[in-house]
Amino acid sequence: SLMLLVPIAMGLILWNKLPDQIPTHWNTAGEVDGWSSKPFAVFFLPGLLLAIQWLCVLATAADPKQSNHPGKVLHLVFWFVPILGIILSTLTYLAALGKEIRIEVIMPIFLGLVFTIIGNYLPKCKHNHTIGIKITWTLSNEENWNATHRVAGKLWVVGGIVILFGILFVFTVNHIIVNPLFQMSFNIRKSFIEEAPIVVPAHRFHTEGAGPCGQ
Repeated sequence: SLMLLVPIAMGLILWNKLPDQIPTHWNTAGEVDGWSSKPFAVFFLPGLLLAIQWLCVLATAADPKQSNHPGKVLHLVFWFVPILGIILSTLTYLAALGKEIRIEVIMPIFLGLVFTIIGNYLPKCKHNHTIGIKITWTLSNEENWNATHRVAGKLWVVGGIVILFGILFVFTVNHIIVNPLFQMSFNIRKSFIEEAPIVVPAHRFHTEGAGPCGQ
């Protein structure tokens, strides 16, 4: 919980440098499409994550089968929200200060890592009522629970790897192929325009040189 106060402390330190309106939402192209007031971004958003963190802690503690929670899984649950809060607040403050951030690259990488990590821990989740895939099929039978989490764990890991390789592929294609080709075509077009002679039709000279008598 103390880690979720770090974004608030960061905001207070940067308070005088932060603008009145702070970007808090981006579209899939990495363009800002949502703004919030400075107090909302500095206090409310970290406070919301803090409330979510306490909800996770209380729900886990109230689980009648809390003894089935492996220590590593509990660490994942308790650390995920604070780490998410610090990452989001850091990106928000950097964007507010005018720093260029590739949110469309950073967030898919983070999402891919989250999928991979959660998928690795899903098979380790024992039968309980708070952590894992909680549907009638799994809650009614422990064998169903174990089988479902083994399969889901593999799917989540594969999904995370696909996301990571996908963003790596797109980033590589854009920076090694697309952007250089675009820049090269732009330079060729620019040099062609600068070097091309200006041709003025002959009839223009005739028209411009004709006086009233010539008409």
